[in-house]
Amino acid sequence: MEINENKKEAAAKEDISIEEIFSELDGIIRNLEDGEVSLEDSFKYYEAGMKLVQTCSGKIDKVEKQILVLNGNNSEDVRQ
Repeated sequence: MEINENKKEAAAKEDISIEEIFSELDGIIRNLEDGEVSLEDSFKYYEAGMKLVQTCSGKIDKVEKQILVLNGNNSEDVRQ
């Protein structure tokens, strides 16, 4: 059952926008900076934040590739 829940969670993360990810990350950072969070909860927030960062990175990579295709360039041309 846990595997199905993980798949649902991963699918939900794919539907979230980059702006929503930044908003969630901002909330996590605020909670951590508050200083009222237990060590165990801090680890949970950290893990959730890292998953969001990975999701965001994947979305940014995807958009970058789409831009390169639209521009007719390869990645080497953009980096030069």
